[in-house]
Amino acid sequence: QVQLVESGGGLVQPGGSLRLSCAASGSIFSIKTMGWYRQAPGKQRELVAAITRGSSESTNYADSVKGRFTLSRNGAWNTVYLQIDSLKPEDTAVYYCKAEVPGIGGPVNYWGQGTQVTVSS
Repeated sequence: QVQLVESGGGLVQPGGSLRLSCAASGSIFSIKTMGWYRQAPGKQRELVAAITRGSSESTNYADSVKGRFTLSRNGAWNTVYLQIDSLKPEDTAVYYCKAEVPGIGGPVNYWGQGTQVTVSS
């Protein structure tokens, strides 16, 4: 079991910045991938950025956020961050953290409760 708690959301003006945090607890050692997703009103949840653990650690971003969003993690792999710069109104959404753990029948996903990001003047 993995528990995730997001923080750092809020109201920000266009062009501003935010730093989201996702704190993981529980079976952290089993986490293979951690990522950030977002869901805007009336839209499907979409991947924003994800980082995969391993000898060839890799990070990937949605095209819509490349160059503005930066995902990072701490050394213990129990916290991931999403630095969001040059915020746009279309970035308004609930941002969710997800941890993926390999399972016998396939990956098991754990989700946080989400943190609201609102970009408005």
